[in-house]
Amino acid sequence: MAETTRDSGLRPARRRFLHGLMIGLPAAAAFASGGRAFAAALERRSISLVNTHTGEQLAVDYFRSGEWCEDSLFALDHLLRDHRSGDVAHMDRRLFDLLHDVAVSAGREPRYEVISGYRSPQTNAMLSASSNGVAKRSLHTEGRAIDVRLAGYRTDWLRDLALAAQQGGVGYYRKSDFVHMDTGRVRSWAG
Repeated sequence: MAETTRDSGLRPARRRFLHGLMIGLPAAAAFASGGRAFAAALERRSISLVNTHTGEQLAVDYFRSGEWCEDSLFALDHLLRDHRSGDVAHMDRRLFDLLHDVAVSAGREPRYEVISGYRSPQTNAMLSASSNGVAKRSLHTEGRAIDVRLAGYRTDWLRDLALAAQQGGVGYYRKSDFVHMDTGRVRSWAG
């Protein structure tokens, strides 16, 4: 009798499992065969930035309903301009995805303090001449690099997540308390 009671108690759970499996398999097949495009169409990606040099803040959806939000990207380019010269460049969209993905991995909202975004070649040359920590051919001059802190998150942990993402270069500047991320080849260093 105890055996029957135990067995009958499992049946509804087993039925739910099998029912879920029968529903889930076709959904998984659809996802694998193009459902990714459907999922991407529904996706919304946001980012919030504060420029530490200008004090400007911006919180925007930069990708929504399967499309890049051009007005938001323009606003991000402006916020990330060279604060010394005022020069604006188109930032690599993959950089925004990297920042978004790293914040999601951290279990945080993608809210960053920006130390450096775009740098004009002239600004970069000036900084490189006066510091060993600035590359002569920096990806900042191509709009492919950013130096940041994730709000409320330790920078050494941020570095670890950026390294795990394997999406580009990662530099950790412990003394200045920021992480450099770029969309170049995968590499790492400490400054």
